[in-house]
Amino acid sequence: RWGRGLGWPGSGGIRGGAAMDLFGDLRRMNKRQLYYQVLNFAMIVSSALMIWKGLIVITGSESPIVVVLSGSMEPAFHRGDLLFLTNFHDDPIRAGEIVVFKVEGRDIPIVHRVIKVHEKGNGNIKFLTKGDNNEVDDRGLYKEGQNWLEKKDVVGRARGFLPYVGMVTIIMNDYPKFKYALLAVMGAYVLLKRES
Repeated sequence: RWGRGLGWPGSGGIRGGAAMDLFGDLRRMNKRQLYYQVLNFAMIVSSALMIWKGLIVITGSESPIVVVLSGSMEPAFHRGDLLFLTNFHDDPIRAGEIVVFKVEGRDIPIVHRVIKVHEKGNGNIKFLTKGDNNEVDDRGLYKEGQNWLEKKDVVGRARGFLPYVGMVTIIMNDYPKFKYALLAVMGAYVLLKRES
């Protein structure tokens, strides 16, 4: 796994001495300083959550930012690209648009292009998707007996992207030890950082 933690020799990672320094710093802090640092950490976490909820309201999407996890949309998007989504229900879905959709029975949303749209007189829309890099359409990915997607299946529509920025997310999902080590280091930094 990536790096096998942070403590192998010669890596410059956290070793026994550095870990002891962290605990020594914690012991030297008085209670007021420790409460202040814990409060700072809580404010950072709550600010991030408020920003995320704000993005959900502004974009109309339950997941306003997603990471491309496969190469099925190459060359339009590559694995690790960060997509920005909107999901305004008034906007009609059109062929050629890139949508992120969820299928019943699958936890991870899929990023693919709309290739066919069937619009009925009553305004109901059904559509079919396909990955740009795939040979066949997505009917094999939909739940059994489902041949078309509907608006309710859409999480959002791609409106912009940042290339490869999401690789950090992929690495953290592929290597959970790295994720926990990174979170521990960030938490320790916030708790132990002193005002100058």
